[in-house]
Amino acid sequence: MKTSSFAVLGCLLLFMTGASGAPPEGWTTGAAREEIRPQFRHDPTGGPSGKGSFIIESDAREGLNGWWTKTFPVTGGQHYRFTVLRKVSNAESPRRAGVVRLLWRDANGKPVTHDEPSFASYRPGDHPRSEPEMPADLATDARGWTEVADTYRAPSKAAQVIVELHFRWAPQAKVEWADLSLTAVPAPVPRIVRLAAAHFVPRNTKTPEERRQAFVPIIAEAAKQRVDFLVLPEVLTYAGGSTYEQCAEPIPGPSTEFFGKLAKEHKLHLVPGLIERDGHLIYNVAVLIGPDGKLIGKYRKVCLPRGEIEGGIQPGHDYPVFNTKLGKIGMMVCYDGFFPEVARELSNRGAEVIAWPVMGCNPLLGSARACENHVYVVSSTHTDVSANWMISAVYGHDGKPLAQAKDWGTLAIAEVDLNKRLLWQSLGDFKAEIQRHRPADPIAQSGK
Repeated sequence: MKTSSFAVLGCLLLFMTGASGAPPEGWTTGAAREEIRPQFRHDPTGGPSGKGSFIIESDAREGLNGWWTKTFPVTGGQHYRFTVLRKVSNAESPRRAGVVRLLWRDANGKPVTHDEPSFASYRPGDHPRSEPEMPADLATDARGWTEVADTYRAPSKAAQVIVELHFRWAPQAKVEWADLSLTAVPAPVPRIVRLAAAHFVPRNTKTPEERRQAFVPIIAEAAKQRVDFLVLPEVLTYAGGSTYEQCAEPIPGPSTEFFGKLAKEHKLHLVPGLIERDGHLIYNVAVLIGPDGKLIGKYRKVCLPRGEIEGGIQPGHDYPVFNTKLGKIGMMVCYDGFFPEVARELSNRGAEVIAWPVMGCNPLLGSARACENHVYVVSSTHTDVSANWMISAVYGHDGKPLAQAKDWGTLAIAEVDLNKRLLWQSLGDFKAEIQRHRPADPIAQSGK
């Protein structure tokens, strides 16, 4: 079946119902094993549009596992937008209970390979086999319907795609699927961003103002090198001989005003590490300032080392992710990097880049935080390279530094495409698999 670049494939085909609620033509069901096969039915008037829905339900047994499936024709090399609506009832983890898989196949139904070598290939120039795609959960409406969608380029040898709408494992639960479409679309525009970390700590400064002023030249240099997003060090106003209390300030306050003017002057995003006072509480924070000079948001350090606890600093408790013109930005601070939960939760909430002002840490943990989440991590450290400890760098999705600054007063700069996926041998797009395969969120238990 040939299509134009903007043709719609599969849209509405789902819901052309046979007699007595029989599934539409081409749709069948499957199960991992017959003894764990759930119950399937098609509702010809189901779904939010009333055009029909596919339902999978379980009884009281755990571990039931099955799916609706249909094969659609595609044109190799064409981009497609896949979308479907999902409603999950009585399952503790909807992201695990209701999963979509897309499997690219050639004209003979055989798996195909990706056109480009994987960044994480085991062998130079290797083209990994196309592994199942897993569209992401997007917004959920007031009626409980979640859009599950993503855009993909069909491998050049692909002639068809198998769509699987899964139910997994939850007892006495139901997953309902509706309003599926597979639409040919233009190729997405690359989202090129220049990420940078400053390797600089002011020396011989005695006041917060002197320390702020010391960053003026390095921010100007970042702008000269067309940097879009610059991360500065942790607690950069914390002068020698002072206390956290003496350097604490409101947010917004003097430092956000100072760096806001520089961000606006140079038209870039800035992330300085500061010390915040909020009433009687003091926090170690990272703040995000936009190229208009305005404060976009702040993150309060969640994991505190003993020195900060002894110094009277309060831990934060949230993991905000901010939508910017560049993309979705999260932040963490220093000791947070020793624990996988912070970067993972920022990634769970959609962070594409994590800014990391960090006084010191094991650089392997920076690699781990980037690699395990397939997210860019931008670290600005107080540590000299001679210490063989933390580095000022931009970490890529595979955990390897894309750029590192080694001399004081210099920048680590990496240009990346936030739309480009990293493929792994035997896993494919692992970032898409994280939400489907990571453990269910633990249920809080009082007193434990």
